[in-house]
Formats: sequence, C-alpha cells, structure tokens
Amino acid sequence: MLNRSLAPERHHIQNMSLIEPETLVFDNGLKVFVFRAEDQELVKAEFVFQNHFVSPENPLLHTCLSHMVKEGTHTRTSAQIAEEIDFYGSYLMPEYSFDHTAVSLYTLTKHLGAVLPVLYDVLTDAIFPEMELETYVRNNRQTLQISLQKNDYLARRLFYKHLFGTTRYGVTPTIEAYDQLNREDLIALYKRQFQAANATLILSGNITAEVLLCIRELFEGQWLNSSDELTFVRPEFPSFTPALVLENKPEALQSAIRLGMPTINRTHADYPAVQFVNTLFGGYFGSRLMRNIREDKGYTYSIGSASASLKYSGLFTIATEVGVETTQATLTEIEREFTNLRNEGASDQEIDLVKNYMMGSMLGSLESIFSHADKFKSIYFSGLGYDYYNHYSETIQQMTASRVQDIAWRYFDYDKLTKIIVGTL
Repeated sequence: MLNRSLAPERHHIQNMSLIEPETLVFDNGLKVFVFRAEDQELVKAEFVFQNHFVSPENPLLHTCLSHMVKEGTHTRTSAQIAEEIDFYGSYLMPEYSFDHTAVSLYTLTKHLGAVLPVLYDVLTDAIFPEMELETYVRNNRQTLQISLQKNDYLARRLFYKHLFGTTRYGVTPTIEAYDQLNREDLIALYKRQFQAANATLILSGNITAEVLLCIRELFEGQWLNSSDELTFVRPEFPSFTPALVLENKPEALQSAIRLGMPTINRTHADYPAVQFVNTLFGGYFGSRLMRNIREDKGYTYSIGSASASLKYSGLFTIATEVGVETTQATLTEIEREFTNLRNEGASDQEIDLVKNYMMGSMLGSLESIFSHADKFKSIYFSGLGYDYYNHYSETIQQMTASRVQDIAWRYFDYDKLTKIIVGTL
C-alpha cells in the first residue's frame, strides 16, 4: 500500500522526446507540417504568415488586419462567419505577434469539411467592411485613452521605444495612428501578405488521408499567389544607449518600473544559458528578485524578469510596480541583486532547483500534440532544427555556479540597462 506520509522519490529529468512533423510543399508554395495523433478527435489548422512591412513600418496596420480579417467576406458577413463556426462547435482565432500573423481553426475532425470553406473564405476573400473598421477604430481609441492613464502601460511604451526606435518592435499605437487607419491600406496589406507562398500551415490532431485531401482541394488547388514576390528586409535598429527615463507623476500612488536592454535571441549558442540565469534571477516565483523584493522587503506584489527571442533581435526586461515611497529602494535592491549575481556563486541547491523547474516546465508543456507543434514553431521560425532542444537540455543540465557567474558577467549588467520609471523617483 502506498505510504502517503513519505514524499515520492525525486528523479532528475534526462531526455525529452519530441514529435517531429511530416513535411509537404504544395504546388502553390504553401509549406505544410503535419503532426498526427490518431487518438484525437480534433484538428487544428494554423496558417502562419510572415509579417511584411514597407517603410515607414506601421505595426498598427498589422494588428488591425489580424483583428478584422474575419469581419466579413464578399459572400459572408461577420455574423454569418461566427454562426457557421459556432454551429459546429469550432473555433476560429486570429493572432498577431511582432513577426507573424496567424489564423487558427480548431474543430472536430468530422466537421472539418463543413468549416474549412469558411476558413478559406476568410484567408482569401476578406473585405474589411467600413462599418466594422469604424467600430474597431472607435473601440480601440477608447481603450487606448484608458490605457494611457495607467503607469505600467506608459512604462511599457517608453521601454520599447527606447530599445527599438521607430521599427516594428518599437512603435506603439497613438490616437492619431488609429485615425489614419483606412480600408485601402488594410486590403493592400492583406493581398500582399495573405498568399500561399508567404504561408506556413501547421496541421495537428487526427490528420487522416481524407483530411489532407480536403485541405489540398482548397488550399492547393484553388489558392493562387499574387504576381508580386515579397522581399523581407531586416529592420534598422537605432544604436542602443542606456538611459534613465523618468515620467514624473506627483499624484501617483504607485511607480511602474521597467528596466532592460536588447540582447541575444534563440539563434545564439548562449541563449539557453541566459534563460537559465534569468530564471534563477527573476524568471519564476522562487527567483531572487521575488524572494528579496516581494517576500523580504514587501515592496511589491510581483516582480519578474524575462529574456525574449524575436526574429531580428532579443530583449531582456525586468518589470514591477511599487509604492512611490519605495521606488528608489526597489532600484537599489535590484542593483544589489545584479551585483550578487555576478560576484557571488549560486549554491548547488539553488542551481538544482532551477534545473528541475526548467526541465519540468519543458516536459509539462508537452502534454498534447498541439504543444509539440508549438515547440516546432519556436525553432522553425527561428531558422533552427531539433538539435536546438538537445543543446537546450544539455546546457540546462550542465549549468554550474561558475557558468552562472560567467553568463552573468557577460549578459547581466545593471549599468547597461535602460531604466524607465513612470510615477515618482
């Protein structure tokens, strides 16, 4: 009988088993990756388009396109699209990120044939009705006006502007930018970007021969490309100079603090080690920043750091909100943690804890075929192969106190951070 008074034995996680996709390329250039799970009754069809920009870059146009792409076609109104998808218990979800726009369809396998034409219609024949665009602009102007009253939102805007300037990663919405949105620009971007040669289709779930045939009939046989070939240009980022930016708000009760700088992305060999040190420093609930500034000092409810990978860059950031009377004390403690990270070795217990947390999180994120597809997307759109995950796992397992200090001296320098404070210093 199981003795529940004894804790279960701990085992180190050694290897991960990742499912790799079957690869197809349709005649029209559409790249297709298939993750099969025959025991599922679900299918997810995710079309991912690389965002295309012209100068000057206007990411607001891309977010508007993502929100409005299912708001009507020449043959279906927004309500009809929603009703047809809902009737079959399916789900159609557009998504936007800095580098890609995606449209995902979730449906039971048996209903795929009924809802796939709706998805095809959305991807090839969207019309962006003027009335829906006016509603989108009005609602988002109001949301922006409210957000501009929030210190954390202002700090985030200033942060991205100082790191990435007027590029796609640095531009944030303004009231004037919403007023300049128009249907002609949206349709031009839609026709330029939503074409087979610029798309990647990731199919996951119960992908039978009938499902593939259904996909091919619509998205290979009927989906034509534009005659204009797309070219993608790396954005020209401004040279980064650390700065202290204070937006003083004497009436504020809390200060929003955001620190950070551009850094390496997933394509760099040191990236997994940087992620490890970031996790130890501020990347999970038991991190040093949380233990010091939340648990010990009580300055904030939450504080965290992150290392993010973008297509053309990466960034490191720390974010928190504190009472205005502890703004300077919080910055002092953050600086102290940077100093400790570089000058004092981490204990074996702390390193083991972070190793188990990161490897456990990785395994925990592989609970379904859909999450295996997500892992594939992370490497595919970074131009990497599955060797990345072997490198990731080996790096995490081999981290030591001296390796943590080495990474800290190279990538974690308090003096090289831009420091944004909205509130009172």
